Amino acid sequence: MELVKNIFFNTDKLIENDTVKISYTGKLFQEDSEEVFVHYGFGNSWENLNEIQMEKTELGFQAEIELMSSDTLNLCFRNSNNEWDNNDSQNYIFPIEKAELSLVVKEDAEVDAPRRLRKTYLWSKKIRLAVYKIITYLPKIISGNYKRKIKNEE
Repeated sequence: MELVKNIFFNTDKLIENDTVKISYTGKLFQEDSEEVFVHYGFGNSWENLNEIQMEKTELGFQAEIELMSSDTLNLCFRNSNNEWDNNDSQNYIFPIEKAELSLVVKEDAEVDAPRRLRKTYLWSKKIRLAVYKIITYLPKIISGNYKRKIKNEE
């Protein structure tokens, strides 16, 4: 996912409470800085402010961060000489989406709960039973050797 030139994520969407890998190939990488730190926070007021050192690779500087439950992820970058890349004082701001509840597994759900069988599986069972009955009882009916069992009333 490329949301801003020179900043890449390993996912299409930033989803709350998820871990995301950031790759940075911006000004500090192009100037061949040895160490780069990602300075990040969440929301308009940069809540849960944190800074971690990024790993230098051939593809740029990379780091993994855990996304919090917030509306936005705010980023800026600095090197060991205290030179900043903060998008011309506007910072890099990315939207964070809420996790879909249908994809969240409920912890109190029972594992042994009965599962609904697929309709195709049920139809195949019905067809097999019908074929079995036809093969077994049709020759008896045709030959006249079929006798109906009558319950004895006592």
